[in-house]
Amino acid sequence: MAEMSIPEALVSMNSPPPSSSFGSKESNVQSTDNNPNSNTVSPSLSPSVTRLWRPAAQRNLRNQWSKLLSFKQQWVSASSSGRSHATSLVNAYLSQRYMPAMDLGVLTDMPDIRNRACYKLALQQEFHGRKILSSYKDMVAVVAHMVNTCSSMRRFLKGPSGSPHVQFSSYSEDKNDSGDGGGIPVFTFWPIPFFENLGQELFQMFALELSLKRCLLVELLSLSCEKFPQESDGLCWSNELYPGEFNDLTISNLYSKETCQPLPPRLKGCESGDPRTVRSNQQPREEILQVYITAWLAEVNIDMYRVDEIFATVGEEMHVSFS
Repeated sequence: MAEMSIPEALVSMNSPPPSSSFGSKESNVQSTDNNPNSNTVSPSLSPSVTRLWRPAAQRNLRNQWSKLLSFKQQWVSASSSGRSHATSLVNAYLSQRYMPAMDLGVLTDMPDIRNRACYKLALQQEFHGRKILSSYKDMVAVVAHMVNTCSSMRRFLKGPSGSPHVQFSSYSEDKNDSGDGGGIPVFTFWPIPFFENLGQELFQMFALELSLKRCLLVELLSLSCEKFPQESDGLCWSNELYPGEFNDLTISNLYSKETCQPLPPRLKGCESGDPRTVRSNQQPREEILQVYITAWLAEVNIDMYRVDEIFATVGEEMHVSFS
């Protein structure tokens, strides 16, 4: 997975973004209720280049938003798989916990039946733990790809503007070329920055939800974690859950270089939690585990109605169907 320049902390949902790029250091998400033509207008291209730029920008935007739709679908699949395995892990854990007190009926007199059952349940926990981690890794990749896609919506002039064969690329060769065609509408109404704002809004929801799911994952993996002794307080927030996870989270803007650990989870519109409080409860009650499963399923940071609205609105502007 290729690394890219990204902001150091999760961006705010309230302030307008700069006109340069998605990955600028202090980028913020602009409210999509604002006038799309109110963004800062960059120097205009010549009329002949603009005529060629627009269809190139249209093709690129359709491609990038098709990718975003695909990433959303991949997220839904990975999240659903993770919830299913999380439920199975919790059931196996609770069965193993209550095994010593269970009435086994006619099986009571069978030698070593409880130990054998607990061993099988432990294997099930280990299996479902690996599957949840795999689902989480898929969701990390989805959010990282969203970052790359949202930063690739502009088209820059490649080579001299007077060339008889005008070409465009995803990176700038001229500091005066902002890649937005001088702020003109790409299709009918919206310039490039407006599409970027909507892409950032999508990214924000999925990034916040990924951080919350990591918190739940740490708790679930701690139920059967055997790599860390009890006195170490089990698996904790600062542990890397799979090789290369922190690099992936850096791409997604979810890793703090100041604290050298992932950013603490938070809900949309709220302040971040204290990472010192993100730690495993070694013996969570059954009710707490049910809350974890419900929280995973609910995806409280992702407003799917808003997600569908964004894709429908963008599709209407582009005259394509994102469904």
